[in-house]
Amino acid sequence: MPASKRDQLLATAERLFYEQGFHATGIDRIVAAAGVVRMTLYNHFASKEALVAAVLQARHKRFVARLDAAMSAAAPGEATRALVDAHGRWLEAYSRHGCIMAKAMGEFAEHSTEIHALATAAKHDLLARLEAAVACDGLNHHAGLARRLFMVLEGSNTAVVLLGMDTALADTRAVADILLEAARSETP
Repeated sequence: MPASKRDQLLATAERLFYEQGFHATGIDRIVAAAGVVRMTLYNHFASKEALVAAVLQARHKRFVARLDAAMSAAAPGEATRALVDAHGRWLEAYSRHGCIMAKAMGEFAEHSTEIHALATAAKHDLLARLEAAVACDGLNHHAGLARRLFMVLEGSNTAVVLLGMDTALADTRAVADILLEAARSETP
């Protein structure tokens, strides 16, 4: 079944925003790459900012669905590792050039409180999922564990660009394992 024009616009805009930046990508470029006319875009999105918001929301929905599925399928006591691994698989598949939410936070900090808040909320959502995974694994007695794991995952978003995917993911997993083993060795 062919994708709807709206879905086609979202996919095209996501790709272009990620590759070229939000502000550097104009509406004319998006509609040309999507093979639609400008009016089609405005029939689905009231403005470029509305399109950016929809792209970020759709991408985050796909991201958290992957994390949630991995956590749900994890063996007992392995939800946090499953989440870390799912984050790595997401980077491999969709974020080889860093995090689109971090890019949005940087580009919209001064230009749109709505877009900046949306991207920031996505980061808080990741932290909340880490907190849930840590609790599921019975490790929530370790103060700050979820926050430290969040820092490791966020660092991997940048490290993939600098160190390469394999090194960044191996190091991310190694640091996460050290944190988890230290937490397991502490008594509640």
